Amino acid sequence: MSGFILETQNLTKEFRGFKAVCDVNLRVQRGHIHALIGPNGAGKTTCFNLLTKFLVPTSGRILFNDKDITAASPAHIARMGVIRSFQISAVFPHLTVLQNVRIGLQRQLGTSFHFWQSERKLDALNDRAMALLAEVDLASFADTITVDMPYGRKRALEIATTLAMEPALMLLDEPTQGMGHEDVHRVTELIKKVSTGRTILMVEHNMKVVAGICDRISVLQRGCMLAEGTYADVSRNPQVMEAYMGTEAGAEGAHAQELEGAH
Repeated sequence: MSGFILETQNLTKEFRGFKAVCDVNLRVQRGHIHALIGPNGAGKTTCFNLLTKFLVPTSGRILFNDKDITAASPAHIARMGVIRSFQISAVFPHLTVLQNVRIGLQRQLGTSFHFWQSERKLDALNDRAMALLAEVDLASFADTITVDMPYGRKRALEIATTLAMEPALMLLDEPTQGMGHEDVHRVTELIKKVSTGRTILMVEHNMKVVAGICDRISVLQRGCMLAEGTYADVSRNPQVMEAYMGTEAGAEGAHAQELEGAH
């Protein structure tokens, strides 16, 4: 097995002649936190949708653990261990925090997802659910109705439910979007914590988050791969600076300062 858990080969998606993703070659190394960044409209979310088969590629291939999954269904990919979170917090608002995590754990019972299982049967999952909540610092919220939780804590819960699916690869779509500074810091530390022994690919707009926790960064612009490397590599790349600032030399110094400040 190669060192890359996920690889795309000339991945392309066209919408009526417009190439939203164009010949993207992405390689995510096993055990890394890998960020996919770029200006608005760069094709980041489209790329995520292709990887999880919410969209079908126009051309190109997707390999997961060296297996071609280009034609696989979203459900099959999830069963293989590619689990995605979304920009909008996707939890059940009127269940407790513990009940949300138990839903993610039901696959382990071999009974699929039955929302009306007896409490006694689902209680068998409580120990593992509480361990996951402890991992994301939510053990004290176990009996809280999810709708009453602060936004940042809901995102932490979503990470817990993602972990409940035992992912080999976690795809996090804008995990800190819409958060205040305190929540951004908490969720960033949480991602770093849960990454141990796992691989994470994340779309993220916050450069401080990217600089602080990512091993490798891929930069998209207008659907194409613009640059790839460590944060130090891409933050000094003139093409990346221009893509983010929209102008050339005059803006480069300001953006370099911004990127360095983020680090």
